[in-house]
Amino acid sequence: MSKFITQTQRLIIREFNLDDVQAVYDFNADERVNRYTGDAGVIQSLTDAERIIRDIWLTEYLQFGYARWAVVLKESNQVIGFCGFKNDYRINETDIGYRLAPEHWGKGYATEANQACIEYAKAKMDLDYIVGDVVEQNQASINVLLKLGMKFNKRFDDLGFKIIRYDMYLKAKS
Repeated sequence: MSKFITQTQRLIIREFNLDDVQAVYDFNADERVNRYTGDAGVIQSLTDAERIIRDIWLTEYLQFGYARWAVVLKESNQVIGFCGFKNDYRINETDIGYRLAPEHWGKGYATEANQACIEYAKAKMDLDYIVGDVVEQNQASINVLLKLGMKFNKRFDDLGFKIIRYDMYLKAKS
């Protein structure tokens, strides 16, 4: 059983577990999913998916108290992607992100899931500042970050991509 994080009207947000190997493989299988992530080709087998769950997400839950969380459709109990936070050592910041299987694009799930994560973080996590990095051609993800209330921070090059960074503070400034 995975730790429940939060929910919305349509989605359950929970920690990943090793029973999710097939789902993680499936939502990463379509090349369109990773086109703008720098992760293209990272998950090419069930073994790769298991390694990501075990060596990254489960490890980070223990180390930081959070990592990417599973996005589960309430109506079918199907894992359709991930959402939430990552302690990104490369940039020394906490990144908000998501990945969904293409058949679930355009339904508002990315915004809904990550808005729930932000509300959860405000109420239950010792987390104040988050960033969202997006490849400038990925207009759909830019739209999600703006809907979440994130603001433009800067542009930079990384891993051969032109990146736009958005950011936000979760705690009220006094």
